[in-house]
Amino acid sequence: MILGTSTFLILLLALILDRFIGDPDWLWQKIPHPVVAFGAAISWADTRYNHSHLRSLDKEKRGFVVIGSLMIMSIICGWIISVYLLRLGILGLVLETVIVAIFLAQKSLAAHVGLVASGLREDGLKGGRAAVSMIVGRNPETLDEAAVCRAAIESLAENASDGVVAPAFWYVIFGLPGLFAYKMLNTADSMIGHLNDKYRDFGRASAKLDDLSNYVPARLTGALIVLASKPAQWRQNLTVMLRDASLHRSPNAGWPESAMAGVSGLALGGPRIYAGDVVDEPFMNDRGNRNASASDIERAISIYWRAMLIGTLILASIVLIGWLFGR
Repeated sequence: MILGTSTFLILLLALILDRFIGDPDWLWQKIPHPVVAFGAAISWADTRYNHSHLRSLDKEKRGFVVIGSLMIMSIICGWIISVYLLRLGILGLVLETVIVAIFLAQKSLAAHVGLVASGLREDGLKGGRAAVSMIVGRNPETLDEAAVCRAAIESLAENASDGVVAPAFWYVIFGLPGLFAYKMLNTADSMIGHLNDKYRDFGRASAKLDDLSNYVPARLTGALIVLASKPAQWRQNLTVMLRDASLHRSPNAGWPESAMAGVSGLALGGPRIYAGDVVDEPFMNDRGNRNASASDIERAISIYWRAMLIGTLILASIVLIGWLFGR
């Protein structure tokens, strides 16, 4: 029942389930996570259709057909599961809640970012670099301690959108078909949506569609992060977000990252190295502190959790209003 009370209730319960249970390692050590299956399909298509001898235009066409086909398959799969679950009544609602929770990343995101702070405290710069290399694409060996911390906080803010708000948004709009299609697209963008010789053309459609799919969620995430600050600071932090979001090379990542920069009092972004290339970007919240530390990572995680709580409470309000008015 898309945009009905049951959809919001399922999402609310899924967020709560993911918040306290997350992705149990013992389970995914025994069976593959669904996103692993998505990745396997993308990897197969990459090997099968992305050949270096092809012209750029042919690579683009193939990349478009590949991501379009994979998304259609995801939509069909989500629709079939939805139809089946509808027949199961209450049990179907419970199973759908579990499925939605599996595709959210609240707890796992905070845990992975928290490991960077732990690595810095336990093993110094070496430990921080090792931990941050698991969540960012830049070369950790080029990062000093402050840059490691900023990279972790930027990843936290960006992935709050990609890993939590965006899948929740597309589930609300289109149910399981929307959720599955988004996760397939986002996984494809992370695997083949790179601006290098191999994927610049083949992955162009995936990258552009991912930008489009995250347009609204990224801005919603930024708003939630702003709301996670003290009410007296809302206007100031909103100003930082609106002013600095466009400084980021991504049309979407700048919104949650600039919001986090304002709320945390840090200067985020700035020059960094990706795949050996220097990306010379200005700092968001330029007047903020550039010497981020492990304590700043932990503070950013607290801001993140407040933002997620605000989003969950908004959902709870929608469910309550739906029940009160019988919708």
